[in-house]
Amino acid sequence: MTSSNLDDSGKLVLRLSLGIIVLLHGIGKLVGGIGGIEAMLLARGMPAFFAWGVYVGEILAPLLVILGVYTRVGGVLIVINMLVAIALVHVDEILVLNNNGAWALELQGLMLFGAVAVALLGAGRFSVGGRHGPMN
Repeated sequence: MTSSNLDDSGKLVLRLSLGIIVLLHGIGKLVGGIGGIEAMLLARGMPAFFAWGVYVGEILAPLLVILGVYTRVGGVLIVINMLVAIALVHVDEILVLNNNGAWALELQGLMLFGAVAVALLGAGRFSVGGRHGPMN
């Protein structure tokens, strides 16, 4: 395999793993609803309708990332989604290590920084948008 093929394969693995993990969180919210998120927003003095943004960050954005269409936009939307999730739910755990000595926000951190990587790298050749397509 050439270096270019390896790079594109790595981008595909990153896109699929990040997109699927985030999409599964979104499907959970489709099934279970967003009432809990609305309550957290209201408790912080923010409008409850902001909770609907979770569907953009956890359904639309991961689909863009998985397909490789407007991939960088999808990555940025996931970054925003993760920053809001950390601020709403996990802010007290940012500097916490669990009983095993691991960061309490490992999953959230991997999703956040994986999305940063996707936003910076783009989709690669193995995508609907293609390596240099206008939708990459």
